Amino acid sequence: MKTLTVDLDSPVPVYEQIRTQVAALVSLGVLNPGDRLPSSRNLARDLGVAVGTVQRAYRELEAAGTVSSRPRTGTVVAATTHRRSSVADQRSFADLAAQMVARGRELGLDDSAILDVVTGLLQQPVDAPRTHGLR
Repeated sequence: MKTLTVDLDSPVPVYEQIRTQVAALVSLGVLNPGDRLPSSRNLARDLGVAVGTVQRAYRELEAAGTVSSRPRTGTVVAATTHRRSSVADQRSFADLAAQMVARGRELGLDDSAILDVVTGLLQQPVDAPRTHGLR
């Protein structure tokens, strides 16, 4: 399963890292309309951050129309999120890609190795079974 990650040493606020990653997963179709997101409490525990941090990310996603939240049903991907990629979506994806590149470099990968990983992912069939999702 796809697990969100946060970099506590990043200049990017943690709530923004969460918001960006969830928005990218929705834009890419990894998360689909109706998919439930983890509760704020569970995601905060998994990431080692404050519940309020996750709640802020979820509020911003809701304000953007990416998710909807209801008492007792939790937070789900909104039904109207699948649309043509907007400038905001592209920015969100670029932010996520930048985080991925930074993480690869932290792990000691050079740019060629990072590019090889991305190229390999792009060569996988779109309808291949997905073994990742949001925990």
